[in-house]
Amino acid sequence: MSRVLAAPRRARVSRRELSNFAYGLLFALPGLIGLLTFVAYPVFASLYYSFTSYSIIGRYRWVGLGNYVNLLTLDDEFWNVLGNTTYFVALSVPLHLVVALLLALLLNSRVPGLSVYRTLFYLPSVVPAVATAMLWLWMYHPTNGILNSLLDVFGIVGPNWLGDRAWAKPALVLMSVWGGGGLMLILLAGLQDVPQELYDAAEVDGAGWWPRFWNVTIPFLSPHLFFGLVTGLIGGFQYFTQVYIMTSGGPARSTAVYSFYLWENAFQFLKMGYASAMAWILLMIVAACTALVFITASRRVYYGGR
Repeated sequence: MSRVLAAPRRARVSRRELSNFAYGLLFALPGLIGLLTFVAYPVFASLYYSFTSYSIIGRYRWVGLGNYVNLLTLDDEFWNVLGNTTYFVALSVPLHLVVALLLALLLNSRVPGLSVYRTLFYLPSVVPAVATAMLWLWMYHPTNGILNSLLDVFGIVGPNWLGDRAWAKPALVLMSVWGGGGLMLILLAGLQDVPQELYDAAEVDGAGWWPRFWNVTIPFLSPHLFFGLVTGLIGGFQYFTQVYIMTSGGPARSTAVYSFYLWENAFQFLKMGYASAMAWILLMIVAACTALVFITASRRVYYGGR
């Protein structure tokens, strides 16, 4: 005789479980409302407005892909700010990684006053961006700034840092290293996790400081360096505050970066649909660059124990 298999019975949800779920949802409701109101809605609204001609104070008009076509084919300033941003990212991100690594190596050594150095190196990363920009405005002052005053001691005439097209972008790159304390602490934590026995074994094999650094330290730091590379890349493409305060895109639009031009279109020219299209193009650029980094660099990342 064939046996008839009974369908599995669904587990019944008790009243207590339903009550717990309802209370949990109730307590999470303020956060969910905030997430939907201030995150999800603006994201999807900006995607919709990117296909319209919208100026905040008037009615919007559907233009389809018109904003994207104008940006990529008719707007020369779009390519200028994209080039300035690429220049900034290509120089500031590697420099940021190198300086943070050197500071972490210094703090990982046994030097007198180590706690004082750690505080001094980390302090700039918690200073607000506006205060940092105002400080560097004074440091870059062509006549009274500390940098040109130091150069004058050695008989060198300092440049007009933020007023010269040749020096304005390098000045912003140099200033970007100022807030590297957060990455420095991450790398310092990674350095302290490197097994000492590996250094001892390499030293017994006759390896000098460079082979030990390259073949032992760097592999164990590679996850932290990879994290710094990805976050630095994403942050570099969104660079805005310092440019807004210090240069306003000058001189001659040489420091106008992508986010600054996006802000101009949205809040000065009131081209909100155009700015929304710029924001989504920026998202695609950052996503493509991040994906490229993951494809090319993630295979070189070593996770201890794997």
